[in-house]
Amino acid sequence: MRKSSFTEAQIMAILGEGEAGLPVAEVCRHHGISPATYCQWQSKYAGMSVNELKRVKELEAENARLKRMSAELALENVAIKDVLLRKL
Repeated sequence: MRKSSFTEAQIMAILGEGEAGLPVAEVCRHHGISPATYCQWQSKYAGMSVNELKRVKELEAENARLKRMSAELALENVAIKDVLLRKL
């Protein structure tokens, strides 16, 4: 997955501008993002503080790492079973 070019604080500031009453199209044009990106951020991060957003990003990264570890272990398990079955 591609890393965002915006920091958590910048995302929250952009969402704050939209919540302050500026038109979404104007906010998007000013910051160089698409309205779809703004809507995704709004649905994902609405009502969060910067600290909460950082914690969510950390948890997502940890979750991805754990999923990779689980997949690798499952592959090793299958390979070990294949080797054991061939010996018998």
